[in-house]
Amino acid sequence: MIIIDGDYPMAVGAITAGRDLKKPIEDVRAEPPLRTRAYEWNNKETMATIPEMRKGKIAAALVKVVACVLKPGHDHGEYVSAETAYGSAKGQLAYYQLLDEQNEVKILSTKSSFEDHMQLWESNQDNTDDLPVGFILGMEGADAIVYPEQVNEWYEQGLRVISLSHYGVSYYSHGTGTGTNGGLTKLAKPLLKEMEKLNIILDVSHTSDQSVREEFKIFDGPVLASHQNCRSLVPGERQQPDDILKEVIARGGVIGASMDTYMLNKHYELDWGGHIPNRREIFPSELITLEDLVDHIDYVCQLSGNSNHAAIGGDTDGQGGAEGAPHDVDTVKDYMKISDILSQRGYKQTDIENIMYKNWSNLFKKELKDR
Repeated sequence: MIIIDGDYPMAVGAITAGRDLKKPIEDVRAEPPLRTRAYEWNNKETMATIPEMRKGKIAAALVKVVACVLKPGHDHGEYVSAETAYGSAKGQLAYYQLLDEQNEVKILSTKSSFEDHMQLWESNQDNTDDLPVGFILGMEGADAIVYPEQVNEWYEQGLRVISLSHYGVSYYSHGTGTGTNGGLTKLAKPLLKEMEKLNIILDVSHTSDQSVREEFKIFDGPVLASHQNCRSLVPGERQQPDDILKEVIARGGVIGASMDTYMLNKHYELDWGGHIPNRREIFPSELITLEDLVDHIDYVCQLSGNSNHAAIGGDTDGQGGAEGAPHDVDTVKDYMKISDILSQRGYKQTDIENIMYKNWSNLFKKELKDR
């Protein structure tokens, strides 16, 4: 069995948090903090490095560039302007491109490259130690796209998935942390239409309910939810309601279940627009396990009536690392435990394979183009 991870903001951990993710995970976890590190992420909580992904049989991941501009009235954002967000995002993109040049990873921007890569991994499942990890390039929050037509430049450099917002308000839409009443901005429609021409996949994660519903009215291209859980199971605006999940399903999209324990805790409704307390102040680590994650996977399967739209969307390390993951997850190697839980719940092998990797694989084989 192999895995595709639907969300891994790897470059943020590497560049902003100062981690050498070509090293074995035990080496990264032993590294002391750097004085220049902008993010106070604990290296001891690192869940993924390239060698660890190989050990965990993660054949591919949707990796992200993330650069958000701080807007008045919202306290999320690392950059002061679109120009600085653009520069940071281009640096993150260059990081992925260099890893590709070094044969550590393989950027999969075309249908043929994706198919060849998956065939390589499917044929060598028992010996993945020396295989390159496949990367599909995505952008989380579109502030780094300075004007709508500039998305063509990003496409030429390999970007294939975009979400319009992250936390707060982007130049294009309202996102998590703003309540659910704000929608798209006037720049959104021209960006969505440019994305549609290029067949860039729209990621509806981290986007306010109103914005997503407006996106559906404008955008006729492919959609996915890279790391998104179900509001019917866990209340709170970061999770999505059934009507949005059903529309993603109806459009042939895939919904990746997030490992973020804030999004898996049935007993606590987090105010995403206010102060976010330390997890251990409000619930013990032992309270959230992969059983809770599989509840969301199963819920999507029940909504769709089959196993063709549910998948893993780890938000790997982006949700805080092992401290913010289910109690039975230490590194990405533990993602494989999901298959055992699905089997115990009566899922057939073909359904388990769909959820672990084939749903993502089928979507990218369908939507990536050879041009």
